[in-house]
Amino acid sequence: MSLINTVRNTLVPVHKAGYPFIAGFFVVSLLLGLLWEPLMWLGFVLTAWCAYFFRDPVRMTPLDDDLVISPADGRVSSIAIMTPPDELGIGTEPMLRITVFMNVFNCHVNRAPMRGTIRRIAYRAGKFVNAELDKASHENERNGLAIETAHGTIGVVQIAGLVARRIICWSNEGDTLQPGERFGLIRFGSRLDVFLPQGAQARVTLGQTAIAGETVLAEFGSAKGPVISRRD
Repeated sequence: MSLINTVRNTLVPVHKAGYPFIAGFFVVSLLLGLLWEPLMWLGFVLTAWCAYFFRDPVRMTPLDDDLVISPADGRVSSIAIMTPPDELGIGTEPMLRITVFMNVFNCHVNRAPMRGTIRRIAYRAGKFVNAELDKASHENERNGLAIETAHGTIGVVQIAGLVARRIICWSNEGDTLQPGERFGLIRFGSRLDVFLPQGAQARVTLGQTAIAGETVLAEFGSAKGPVISRRD
């Protein structure tokens, strides 16, 4: 049964945004093979990686309006109190910001962290510095969503990185998103920032691995204190 589960988790659907890239990698691999056969096999490996990058697995999302679910696969790289980007229009007061950094091996389909209606979508051109750097939040190319939820307006910001060169958001202003619903994708390495209003308590720790649509990043209305962790 474990082997079956491993195969099921590996052979997952591929998002349609990846089809052109996968086809391109495959064609280039064939052409390289005309020059030198080992290059063709290297190309096929890269084609397989491209298909893996654009995977879009099914996720089991907790349906609780008090929970904030991770919008991305990756590593929790920052938990801090920060001012949200101006273009989101959600105020100038500092908010709890939780950042999930995605490397080139993570699934890059982005999902809604909470149930809510998209009040604003704001794109801003910018640089492509390392997305792990804190300044990337304000300097890099980004696309932000202000989502009206039961606990106030939250911000979700897709941020490009060193390798990422295209942010995709197929949702529109006025759309109502369900927790874990797909709203966008970033190609080839990046990060997502989630800005949460007062009352949110982080439920993850730095360095923790997050799974989009499943991992609880934060919780509203809980009397529990901050999460304490240990390395084992």
